[in-house]
Amino acid sequence: MPGNKLFPTSHVLVLVLFLLLNSRTSLCHTKGLRPGNPAGKQPPQNATRTQYSEQQFMRWVKFVGSLKHSVFRTAKNKLFPSYTLTVDKNPAAGDFTTIQGAIDSLPFINLLRVVIKVHAGVYKEKVIIPPLKSFITIEGAGADKTIVQWGDTAQTPGPRGQPMGTYNSATFAVNSPYFIAKNITFKNTTPVPKPGAIGKQAVAFRISADTAAFLGCRFLGAQDTLYDHLGRHYYKDCYIEGSVDFIFGNALSLFESCHVHAIAQHMGALTAQGRSSMLDDTGFSFLNCKVTGSGALYLGRAWGPFSRVVFAYTWMDNIIIPKGWYNWGDPSREMTVFYGQYKCIGPGASFAGRVSWSRELTDEEAKPFLSLSFIDGSEWIKM
Repeated sequence: MPGNKLFPTSHVLVLVLFLLLNSRTSLCHTKGLRPGNPAGKQPPQNATRTQYSEQQFMRWVKFVGSLKHSVFRTAKNKLFPSYTLTVDKNPAAGDFTTIQGAIDSLPFINLLRVVIKVHAGVYKEKVIIPPLKSFITIEGAGADKTIVQWGDTAQTPGPRGQPMGTYNSATFAVNSPYFIAKNITFKNTTPVPKPGAIGKQAVAFRISADTAAFLGCRFLGAQDTLYDHLGRHYYKDCYIEGSVDFIFGNALSLFESCHVHAIAQHMGALTAQGRSSMLDDTGFSFLNCKVTGSGALYLGRAWGPFSRVVFAYTWMDNIIIPKGWYNWGDPSREMTVFYGQYKCIGPGASFAGRVSWSRELTDEEAKPFLSLSFIDGSEWIKM
């Protein structure tokens, strides 16, 4: 039936594409129910609470290790660029002088891989990629040569005079799927806040979409540097710097061969993973990484009551607080979070002083966190 004046066919197509590209369902690993305690079901009478928790945990480990990539919409990346745009501070040397200008030039709905090559220089701009501009690659001339920076914080006044909040403080924000960044630095210039300071969250980069990959990038900031908001993400050979909760969010992400560096003046926290429900297929896995820096650092804080973080084959400096993890001031979260280590080394890696509610993983328990299958990577990472 042809479109009418009230709702033209073109509008219907736009709506369908929007729903397909931004379906929250696609951010989950699998269809249907996930293992867990059915509503209202109590532990068997002959099992202690600890034994029941252990049984539930092993059910979940086997579940994660047996994923068949049965996502609602199979991830199909587009790797071959249709065309390339260049950005240079010199108008005569590139197609655009700003990154945002290059992004704005793309179609409202972008369905082709576009490479935006950003030449060396410091680009002082706030960049936002909207939801329907998918398949964008941002490629710098080297992470030490191409830098995008801005200085907003959570308390910076927004367009209506109200504080913009952590979400909108990002120097560079991505809201569309299949984003790739290579060899570039994303920086929030806000300095390290004093202990107890309010409203100083200052995001350097926010990724709020599925299937994003980062190769050889740097993320520089202090409090809340990298907002790993939602979706499946892959970070390879990246450098991430901050002080408090500087990798945070509720995404499902693998950090491989990354260097994480703390600049805390007193105490800080590396992660604040925000898993809020046992039904969320989310968590952070750090594989073959390195943790260095200053201050006294927690490996993570339980921002979400079901927070999930694993460090495997990672070298840790002596800045790590022996307890390793903090319950966010809520002891009930100790029964529901999942924090683990596997074959980590270095002066800060000793498991002897860790909190009793973290885990030193066995080979079986660690296996799901040690490969790209953790993020269904074989479907969409082919670089």
